[in-house]
Amino acid sequence: MKHVFWLFLLSTLFINPARSQSGGATSTSIGSGTVLSGIVLDSVSRKPVAFATVALLTDKRVATTGTTTDEQGRFSLGSTTPGSYTLSVSFVGYRTTLRSGIQIQAGQSADVGTILLQTDAKTLGAVNVVAQKALVEDKGDRLVYNAENDIANTGGTAIDVMRKVPMLSVDLDGNLKMRGSSNIKVLVNGKPSSIMARNLADALKQMPASSIKSVEVITSPGAKYDAEGSAGVINIITKKAITGTNGSINATGGNLNRGLGLNLTTKGEKLGLNVQLSGNQYRNIASSTTTRTTLVDGQPAGVLLQRSNQDNVSLSGNGTVSLDYDPDSLNRISLSTAGWGGNFPTNSQLYTLQTDTQGAVVQEYNRDIRHRNPFGNTEFNLGWTRTFKQPGREFAVLAQYSRMPDNYFYTIRQTPPGSETTNYLERATNYSRNKEYTLQTDYSHPFKLRWRDTTTAKLEVGAKTIRRDIGSDYTIESALTGREADYTIDPTRSNQFTYRQQVTAAYVSLKLETKSKWNLTAGARLEHTSIMGDFPSTNTSFSTGYSNLIPSVTLAKTLGESHTVKLSYTQRISRPLVWYLNPYRDYTDAKNVRTGNPYLNPELTHATELSYSTFNKEGSSLNAALYWRQTNNSIEYLTTVDPQGVGLMGPQNIGRNASYGVNINGVWQVNKALNVTVGTDIMYVDLISRALSLRNRGWIGNANATVSYKLPHDLSLEANGNVFSGGVSLQSDYSAFYFYGLSVKKEFMDKKISLTLNINNPFTPANRLTENQYSTTFLAQQQLSFVNQSFRLTVNYKFGSTSSGNGKTSRKITNDDAKGGR
Repeated sequence: MKHVFWLFLLSTLFINPARSQSGGATSTSIGSGTVLSGIVLDSVSRKPVAFATVALLTDKRVATTGTTTDEQGRFSLGSTTPGSYTLSVSFVGYRTTLRSGIQIQAGQSADVGTILLQTDAKTLGAVNVVAQKALVEDKGDRLVYNAENDIANTGGTAIDVMRKVPMLSVDLDGNLKMRGSSNIKVLVNGKPSSIMARNLADALKQMPASSIKSVEVITSPGAKYDAEGSAGVINIITKKAITGTNGSINATGGNLNRGLGLNLTTKGEKLGLNVQLSGNQYRNIASSTTTRTTLVDGQPAGVLLQRSNQDNVSLSGNGTVSLDYDPDSLNRISLSTAGWGGNFPTNSQLYTLQTDTQGAVVQEYNRDIRHRNPFGNTEFNLGWTRTFKQPGREFAVLAQYSRMPDNYFYTIRQTPPGSETTNYLERATNYSRNKEYTLQTDYSHPFKLRWRDTTTAKLEVGAKTIRRDIGSDYTIESALTGREADYTIDPTRSNQFTYRQQVTAAYVSLKLETKSKWNLTAGARLEHTSIMGDFPSTNTSFSTGYSNLIPSVTLAKTLGESHTVKLSYTQRISRPLVWYLNPYRDYTDAKNVRTGNPYLNPELTHATELSYSTFNKEGSSLNAALYWRQTNNSIEYLTTVDPQGVGLMGPQNIGRNASYGVNINGVWQVNKALNVTVGTDIMYVDLISRALSLRNRGWIGNANATVSYKLPHDLSLEANGNVFSGGVSLQSDYSAFYFYGLSVKKEFMDKKISLTLNINNPFTPANRLTENQYSTTFLAQQQLSFVNQSFRLTVNYKFGSTSSGNGKTSRKITNDDAKGGR
């Protein structure tokens, strides 16, 4: 906290509010024979207003000369007769701004400075916006997938959206990877979500696609971002509020997922309220068959055969209420609260047969497993953002508190083959809690340099502290007789665990941009982490701490108007959080026990990228990148099997995880009606652990394509496909798989009502995957089957105004180091 205090004090010294340069009756002298110049900005967002009309009026309001602003909002007016004039600035959707008392004098010129335009909600309500963003955009430091423009996402979940995002891949069970790595930071509107940190695959299945506006993929995050996430950062942007009172209601019905959603916004001149509510149901049908041979000194010691089937329905709901107050055009106070809740059951029927090397039965049984995971999450955000007359200058103070109880319960009823008599019972409770407190301050200051040519610059500094208090109490009981009355606690498998983590960070970043279109961003982030863990039941504890200086640099050059080449390097750190540290052992499958590892060390990743991008005015674009990434002390899930044939699976630090690859993404806007989007990612992965005498390497690739076509009468069609080559991990390799789908959308009543039909994998009842696993202690093959053949029908109704928002966004905490899942 001491570091945070001093950097906070340093940041505040930069604040020197300037007097307003626009509005009111000012007296400005300009010269005849030269020009009158200035810049026009949105009064709230401080962004340039391009193509605004600028005119010089006489006292009788007769225009003597005029022009329009350029793309940067700048303008210049030619000379006119000396005298007194009024400057008029207007643009559709804004109130006309008049500045009177301007005196024209011979032989002089002046810059009238910044003119702020205020939004006119009434005017905007009549505007019919017909322009549409491209499906994929390159924003320089990030690639943006505009999910709201893709009709195939309608009525689906975030999983359906992620399958279409460049550089991302989603396996059959919903696990997300970026360029082959699952170590990703997933943010929602620039801030962490505890539910995403808990179990990313399950969380994405519960998040409705209708709430997602776009997805940003950031492969080389700068110093302003938390250093967490070796592969990069994914930022899910939800749909923003618009001016006035408006909203939407949607309902989805289908064989795998159903949902209801409400989005209501009311936005006044200073106060804005947004309410989002949704309820979702997701059905998961899967089966597997596993054959595993136990090895002792390299020789077979027994064979395990298991078959599992599951058919579960997950229920969840979430709600968000946010309140924004703008006391003036330079300040915003924001308050929001969010809540998630639901239950992710993983009930299954498991058959187990264990034999020795001669084929004799060692153990055989059926298990009825009832596994449920009720969870809840509440989060509160409070922020103050101060902007200035100078565009790009901003100071923010943000605070966040979140609380997430996350509990696991299971019961097991075991019976012999061909019998309904229970011969073994087991039940377990795991009460897990996670409280998080965050305080953050950021300051950005733009300025100009005179070096060879005019160079614009921006300095960014900030500090942050995060405290996490985590605990887990778990108890396991068993009844060897199979009778409920004989349940007794198993002390060898019960324990308590408490964990506290404190992260203190400070960063500085400098961005330079020249008129010759060179861009340089360089920065450094210093983070200190202290950890304390305690096991009261066994009277053991541990504590550790470490500091990391994380550099980042990006150099880019724009050639012509539309070609950009970029080179970047950054380091990333990944701290293991409670989901990997919790030593709770899940014995629902007695032959495959899952656990955490409280003694994990953080990962450190080096990442380098060389990229090229281009686009044209018709909406076509191309983005290609060569990249290299190496993670030292990489955390991987590993399995060991003891001589009795029991497997223990948990995270461990391995030596190195290196990958080299290329990704290409293109958008071809054939004409106004036809759009084609394609992408591919090919990489070579090399994993090695000398301590465990393990190494695996090989190629991984995926490709996707989307074709959309707009027909008359507000009818749209789309087809998409995704193919994955399979891949490798340290202990396994797995086969290829694919997805494909068709979508039809029809809009009614001036596009207020839409009806969308989505069909996925219509000719493939189930996707199948084969995984081969190997180690010094076992060899195994697993056949997996997931039902992804689905249909869904979604109806959406929009009501209220359809005007654009004022552009100002609320700042929130961005704890990038809230683990995004693996």
